[in-house]
Amino acid sequence: MTNNLIYVYCLANSPPVLTGHNDLAILQSIKIGDFSVIYKRVSEDEFSEENFKANLSDLKWLETNAREHVGVINLIMENDSVIPFKFGTIFQSEENLRKFILDYSGSLHENFLYINDKEEWAIKIYCDRIALSHKIDELSEDAASLERQIMASSPGKAFLLRRKKTELIENELDRLCKLYGQDYYNRLKNLSVSTSLNNLLPKDFTGRDDTMILNAVFLVSKSNVPDFTNTVDQLKKGNKSSGMFIEATGPWPPFSFISLKEKQR
Repeated sequence: MTNNLIYVYCLANSPPVLTGHNDLAILQSIKIGDFSVIYKRVSEDEFSEENFKANLSDLKWLETNAREHVGVINLIMENDSVIPFKFGTIFQSEENLRKFILDYSGSLHENFLYINDKEEWAIKIYCDRIALSHKIDELSEDAASLERQIMASSPGKAFLLRRKKTELIENELDRLCKLYGQDYYNRLKNLSVSTSLNNLLPKDFTGRDDTMILNAVFLVSKSNVPDFTNTVDQLKKGNKSSGMFIEATGPWPPFSFISLKEKQR
C-alpha cells in the first residue's frame, strides 16, 4: 500500500512543533511561500476520490477520521493561528499543492490577518416548549388576560375560551422562542467580530425532545473570550426555568470564517 496522496489539515504562519502528542507523530510540514502546510501521506485505497466517497457511508470510519482531523487542527491551533482545510482535502502531488497555495496566496494572507488572535465558538439554543408553556401566563400578557377571562366566565364560555387559549399558547410559544433566540444572538453578536447563522436542525437529527431555536457560530477575539463565555453562563442560568437550554462548544478551527479567492489571471 503506497501512501502517495497528500492529505492537508491546515496552514500555519510558522513551522509547527510536531511532537508531544500521538496524533502529531504521523504529520509532516512543508514551507510553501509564507505558509507552513501541515499534512500527512495517505493511500489511494482509502482516500482516492472514489474510495473516499464510499468510506463516507461508513459511520464509524467517518466519525473516527473526522474527529482526528479536527483534533489535529486544534493541537496546531494551541501555538499558532491556522487556516483549516475541510475534512478530506486531498492533493495528488506536491506540485499540485504548491500551485494551489501560490494561486491563493493573496487571499490566504488576508484570511490570516482576519482570523489572527480569534476563536470560533458554536452556540446552539433549544427550547422545551412544554416547560415554557407552564410559564406562559407570566411571560405573555395576552395569555394572562385570557386566563383571567376564563376564571370569571361561566362553564360554557370558559370551555370556549380554553380552546381559544390553546391556540393562543402555540402562537405565543412561537413568538417567545423567536424573541429569546434573537435576544441571545444579539448579546453574543455584540461580543464577536463576526457571526454566521446555520440552519435549524430537526429533532430527528439532534436526538433531543426540545426544539432548536438558534444554531450559530461566532468569531471571537481571544481577549473577548472571557466576556463571551461569561455571558453564555449568565444566559444559561437566567432562563433555564423557562425551558431554554444553551449548548456552547469551542474553541473550534475557524472553518466558518474562511473565504478564499484565487488570484486574478
